Amino acid sequence: MRKYEPDPDLPLVPDPTLPNQALKGRGAVSNHPGRYELGERPLEDDGWSLPAVRESGDPEDDAPPPLATRVALDSSRTIMSHNQSPDVPFDRSVNTYRGCEHGCIYCFARPTHAYLGLSPGLDFESRLFAKADAAKLLAKELRKPGYKPDVLALGAVTDVYQPIERQYRVTRGVLKVLSDFNHPVGITTKSARVLDDLDLIADMARRRLIMVSISVTTLDRDLARKLEPRASTPPRRLDAIKQLSEAGVPVAVSVAPVIPAITDHEIESIIEAGAQAGAQWVNWTLVRLPLEIKDLFVEWLVAHFPGKAKHAMSLISQCHGGIAYRSEWGKRMRGEGPYADMIRLRVETAARRHGLDKREYDLDCTRFRVPRQPDRQFDLFC
Repeated sequence: MRKYEPDPDLPLVPDPTLPNQALKGRGAVSNHPGRYELGERPLEDDGWSLPAVRESGDPEDDAPPPLATRVALDSSRTIMSHNQSPDVPFDRSVNTYRGCEHGCIYCFARPTHAYLGLSPGLDFESRLFAKADAAKLLAKELRKPGYKPDVLALGAVTDVYQPIERQYRVTRGVLKVLSDFNHPVGITTKSARVLDDLDLIADMARRRLIMVSISVTTLDRDLARKLEPRASTPPRRLDAIKQLSEAGVPVAVSVAPVIPAITDHEIESIIEAGAQAGAQWVNWTLVRLPLEIKDLFVEWLVAHFPGKAKHAMSLISQCHGGIAYRSEWGKRMRGEGPYADMIRLRVETAARRHGLDKREYDLDCTRFRVPRQPDRQFDLFC
């Protein structure tokens, strides 16, 4: 297991020494400052950096040293976020980490790192924040008088089962609280690490308190390594669907996002593979490129698929009225126009073919109970 050391002195500024080129194990190609920062920080060789060295001793000038992941503790005083968006089927969510080491280049959460003074580029996937008090804060929220339960989304922004969960176990703590309160929850992830909590998840499924959506963007392992470099491989995600299904957990295959000219040719094969693994329904979205993500995505296309870059951006623009992204409700998630309609029809047709076009499962909100706190009356005499 990889070791991660919290960095309490993590400076909240982007690292200007990172090169603008594809790095092994990372998604973003650059580390430009966020939209709230003033100007660019120039890349300059100060004589301190050393070239990577092969085992043979020869310098490898075109391969920079691996970019290490650094983790700091998040000091948020609240944990539950609320929204009123008609585009999503939930009004509350919990995210156990800020930033995501999976490094998915298309991640719509990347711009949130700009709020911290960090870059939505490489910083987003290498400078992370763990919400160590998440379980305690959630329990406090659920105990408030008048709280009314509804399905809570776990992992609506960053992945709650990214690699650092193996050490910090913040997500497991949150799941334990939700189980104790009999609170319904929906998990979205692209990590087979969700199986680490199969004991809790299966137990909650028996009480109709949980459902899981596994994102499968591509079945091509080489493409996945470039697109979402530190997420579980496609076969492992399909195996996670299989094991969850066999344990009685309602699970969906999420074809998200569909990327024109890059992954859209796999729609039918992903849905078929998900059905064979035991998925019960299909979710899907079109790739979204708000704020800094557009430039990051174009850089990624040029680095990995230079021959498809213009074509891919042209198709994406056709789905958003001629621009890279439109943020209007009802349009931002799936786009509009002939190409977007074609994607929708392909998803719906494939889902019907494999019996995944209807979700016949709802979570039970009536079981919610605030557990009794331990009686500490006798502590006064200790």
